[in-house]
Amino acid sequence: MQSQNKILDDMAKVASSAMGVAAGLRGEVEARFREQLERLLTQMDLVPREEFDAIKAVAVKAREEQEALSAEVAALERRLAALETAHKAESKGMRAPQPAAPQSAAPQSAAPQSAAPKPATDNPAGGGVPPKSEG
Repeated sequence: MQSQNKILDDMAKVASSAMGVAAGLRGEVEARFREQLERLLTQMDLVPREEFDAIKAVAVKAREEQEALSAEVAALERRLAALETAHKAESKGMRAPQPAAPQSAAPQSAAPQSAAPKPATDNPAGGGVPPKSEG
């Protein structure tokens, strides 16, 4: 009986050692797998989530500003077209309707328009009439 117990004890020791080796092997395989995965991710040059969110916010803001500027350019183009139409009508002797006020939030300066320059004359009294020649 004693010999059977010894054989069973030896078999239990061998099985226990095999389990220990298997556990160690498992840990080694996991460590190697993790190393390979980290190396692969480093080579892929992935961006951390925080950087991605920050860049996304910048892109959204830039898009909103671009859309606002696009709308402002469109309003200015409409105003320019209306002014050109009014100028053409004036040159033909007709009076065109006034262009609509711009829709931008910035106030327009109300600077007075300068009058057309007076023609130069030799007459010191002015009046725009050239002096009579004596002759």
